[in-house]
Amino acid sequence: MKINADRASGLFFLLFGLALYLFIIPTFVEQVEGGWVHPDTVPNAVAIVLSLCGALLMLRPTKHHTQEASEFVRAGLYFGLLMVGLVLMGRFGFIYVAPMIALAIMLLIGERRPFWLVCGVVGMPGAIWLLVVQVLDRALP
Repeated sequence: MKINADRASGLFFLLFGLALYLFIIPTFVEQVEGGWVHPDTVPNAVAIVLSLCGALLMLRPTKHHTQEASEFVRAGLYFGLLMVGLVLMGRFGFIYVAPMIALAIMLLIGERRPFWLVCGVVGMPGAIWLLVVQVLDRALP
C-alpha cells in the first residue's frame, strides 16, 4: 500500500474519530436527566461517521492532483468567515447571525439561484433552530 495524501489524511480522521468516540466525548459531555435524546448521541454518531470515512479514504484513495492556489485562498476565506460567524454568534446570537453567514457562504461558493439562497438563508437556520431548541430542548447562543 503506497502512502499518499489521501491515505495520510484518512488515517488522521480515522484516529481523530476514534479519539473523539473513546476519550473526548465521554470525558467532556455531561449526562442530563430528562429528554429522550442523550447529549452524546449526535457527537458519537459524527465520530463514528468520521472514523468510517477516514477508513474508507485510506482503503480507496482518490486520484490525487494538485489544486490551484486560488482554491486554497477560497478555502481560507471560507474558514475565516466561519470563525467570524462563530464570534458574532457568541456576541449577537444565532438567530441574527446564522442567516447572514449562510448567505455569505452560499455566495462564496457560487450559488446564485434565488430559491436555493432562500432555502439556505431561511430554511437551514430555521431547521437548526427547530431541531436544537424545540426538539432537543437545548439553547443556542
